[in-house]
Amino acid sequence: MKYIFVTGGVISGLGKGITASSIGRLLKSRGLEVTAIKIDPYLNIDAGTMNPFEHGEVYVLDDGGEVDLDLGNYERFLDISLSSDHNITTGKVYKSVIEKERAGDFLGKTVQIIPHITNEITSRIKSVAESTGADVCIVELGGTVGDIESMPFLEAARQMGSELGKGTNCIFVHTTLVPVMGSVGEQKTKPTQHSVKELRSIGIQPDIIVARSKEPLDYSIRKKISLFCDVPIEAVVSAADANSIYEIPIVLEEQGITDYLLKKMDLPSKCKDLTAWREYLDRILYPMNSVKIALVGKYTNLADSYLSHLEAFHHASAELGTQIDCLFFDSEKIEQDGIPKDLANVDGILIPGGFGNRGVNGKILTAKFARENNIPFLGVCLGFQVATMEIARHLAHLEDANSTEFDPNTKHPVVDLLPDQINVVDKGATMRLGAQKVLITEGSQAEELYGALEISERHRHRYEVNPDYIDKLEAVGWKFTGRSEDGVKMEIGELIDHPFFMASQFHPEFKSRPSKPSPLHLGLLKAAVVRRQRLADRNLHLPSD
Repeated sequence: MKYIFVTGGVISGLGKGITASSIGRLLKSRGLEVTAIKIDPYLNIDAGTMNPFEHGEVYVLDDGGEVDLDLGNYERFLDISLSSDHNITTGKVYKSVIEKERAGDFLGKTVQIIPHITNEITSRIKSVAESTGADVCIVELGGTVGDIESMPFLEAARQMGSELGKGTNCIFVHTTLVPVMGSVGEQKTKPTQHSVKELRSIGIQPDIIVARSKEPLDYSIRKKISLFCDVPIEAVVSAADANSIYEIPIVLEEQGITDYLLKKMDLPSKCKDLTAWREYLDRILYPMNSVKIALVGKYTNLADSYLSHLEAFHHASAELGTQIDCLFFDSEKIEQDGIPKDLANVDGILIPGGFGNRGVNGKILTAKFARENNIPFLGVCLGFQVATMEIARHLAHLEDANSTEFDPNTKHPVVDLLPDQINVVDKGATMRLGAQKVLITEGSQAEELYGALEISERHRHRYEVNPDYIDKLEAVGWKFTGRSEDGVKMEIGELIDHPFFMASQFHPEFKSRPSKPSPLHLGLLKAAVVRRQRLADRNLHLPSD
């Protein structure tokens, strides 16, 4: 087993996750099996209880793990399915060590960061990596070198390097920032030098430096970094800002990083094939037309809160050769001020998931607007429940229809708490989580999109459509064409006599891939393209003055 540790210096947000994902994609293109682990140095057990404003979206895995969004990048770039064990947090590590101490596993010993915490970390890394049977495991260390929280993980990585063989079985890739200063645009290497110095003080010498900058590094700058950081110049990789994250593997490949890694790790190159990836990238970079899609949510100040939806749109846009201009609308502002004029000019609307009462009525107003104006609409999770409440109120004439999440005393609880959630007290990892089967109605729009009558999709919610109201809702055209295996839980809704008005209780965005876009996002985009063309045709045929 070969390990590649990806660390970051200077500042956060340099793209360690995309770097790790891109390296994994390149190694896969050479015929190697690759897996990935994300280390998060926070005390939370997992990402499930974190605020999207602070941490971005919570990504959900097949096994129900609520994890960091970087695992979504790994799954998309590597086209693999990971487990919750692939996300190691300080909370998981300390909890395990403390439980072992209480059970008497360390009797007579003083339990310390070194060796007990670091041993737990290395044990988890090795166990996860070896269980996959992969040739290479890429381990991304969250945070920035020098952070107190990251120190035990960096020490564990250093120990693994000493034990397994630095530079051969353990490779260290360090991402740094090369800022541009002054009116002449001079690229500065000092932040990189200091960051590498910090890493060396821990006992880790980077094998590769990935330098982030707005523009490609000048040769003289690469040479300077090579000299001062004791890294061969061919191992100083320039990672300039790109138009698409899916361009990064090509950028790295063209600088020889894959050949360098294979030589360092003494691994054979079984093949070399990035053809499909390049074709996919071309369809993203050179679209034939464009549409506008509105994303109406309540965490719109941070795009990472909806990262998987944005990536699912990229996957769908590449499939159709259509650029998507995604416009963010704050549902709380819509609740306060009504439907904005700009919303009438979009070609499709997505209402994603969320928790809490804030902005919900704005989402209901949006769903009503999409339904009445024949705008293609997709609701996901809470968006599914919002669509159900809107239809219950305005088509089924259940004026007080609501979810008991927002109004426990509503006369018409068309959305209610799952029976097995009633007595749940803990908030972490207690929802309906992970991949579960969905049975699709034959002849439905859902079957047309999925091309199957049985699918598996990932869930993350506590509330469901109330079975007591199914007949009334279906009587007004809100057909539930996807249901759980037991037939009790509603999974997909589609409105008859509408160009495209669909919603799902599950999260299709989590299983979307570059070569396999989410069928529901693809369906929304197809309907949006049709709407855009109809509007264009109508404008062409309007009489001139």
